Amino acid sequence: MNHLVAKLLAFGIASLWATHAWAAPAPPTDVQAEDYGGDDGSSIVVTFGLSPDDKFTEDESAASPVALYTIQRTAEWGGLYEDVGGVIPLEDDFEAGKASIVIGKNRRGEPYWFRVQAVGKDGTRSEFVYTAEDDPTIPTREFFLADRRWLAFITFVICGAVVGFIAWARSGRPLRVRRIAGLEAVDEAVGRACEMGKTCLFVPGVQDINDIQTIAGLTVLSHVAKTSAEYDVQVEVPTSRSLVMTAARETVESAYLAAGRPEGFNPDVIYYVTDEQFGYAAFLSGHMVREEPAACFYFGVFYAESLILAEMGNSIGAIQVAGTAMPAQLPFFVAACDYTLIGEEFFAASAYLSGDPDQLGSLKGQDFGKVLTGLTLIVGSVLATLYQVTGSEIFSDAVEHLRDVILK
Repeated sequence: MNHLVAKLLAFGIASLWATHAWAAPAPPTDVQAEDYGGDDGSSIVVTFGLSPDDKFTEDESAASPVALYTIQRTAEWGGLYEDVGGVIPLEDDFEAGKASIVIGKNRRGEPYWFRVQAVGKDGTRSEFVYTAEDDPTIPTREFFLADRRWLAFITFVICGAVVGFIAWARSGRPLRVRRIAGLEAVDEAVGRACEMGKTCLFVPGVQDINDIQTIAGLTVLSHVAKTSAEYDVQVEVPTSRSLVMTAARETVESAYLAAGRPEGFNPDVIYYVTDEQFGYAAFLSGHMVREEPAACFYFGVFYAESLILAEMGNSIGAIQVAGTAMPAQLPFFVAACDYTLIGEEFFAASAYLSGDPDQLGSLKGQDFGKVLTGLTLIVGSVLATLYQVTGSEIFSDAVEHLRDVILK
């Protein structure tokens, strides 16, 4: 009796296995893998022929039994495979008789093998079809990354604009730079100090000479010092960094030479105070109260001391001009100073004051890049709005192309 039951169970299992094997779709054919060209060495393209059972038809009753194809990867022949993707063929794939997929996140220079399996709509799976054992795929880095071609083109256009404007300026043709009111006020402030017989105070911020805002501040100092030399007004420059003191002395001395008054340069009025932020602020506040300079200039990096200095200068009645690219401090300077150079105006001051063709051309080239960026934002917004209003696939594809290809 037990022997009969065992035979019946074996027959049932065999029948189920036979039914399952018969229902599984035929496997895909000709699985190949190759390095993806024009990338950073992390992608491989896997191509395979569709299962003979997988046919395209619009008749749902005669639909293909294949639901999708799964792709697995291993870094060692005979080792463990991991799922890395799936493919549902499109109409074009059926016409070509094959499909492909790009597998990313591969290690550059390491060999990989792949296998593909057809999965039926009822969950049955075909046998795996492997890539050749003796022909692993090794991803390599290309010299030119094809998916960055638009970035290269945009960089070339902006750099070309900078070079072109520099060449334009060097040829002697005029380049118009709009008037910056804060810098125009320097002459007014120094002239007022001359009339009152008082000094000017220039504060180059609290950062060292390696900060770009400090360098931009020294450029403005050169203009202030030259104007002061012409008006015979003394400019006092207390610094919080020793290297800034040295650079400021060189700058002021050059300005006095350019103004034709080298004998008026006094290095003792350009001195180091302390690296401590609030120690420096306390010294400047006391100095303002004692000396009461007629004009105060703040150009560089400022933090919490910005409002202390600006309010102190305001309380003694000094005319004040400030410039910084620190967004959190700009409101304090705008509220307490007479003129303020905001953000990029501060950096543009160097080209504005010097009139140097290279700096003017660079400034114009950067402006061209900003205009290009603005136009791209406008075009993207218009296309996205048109897609939302009309629902047209044309606008949807254009937005995706702009976002995923051009601006990637």
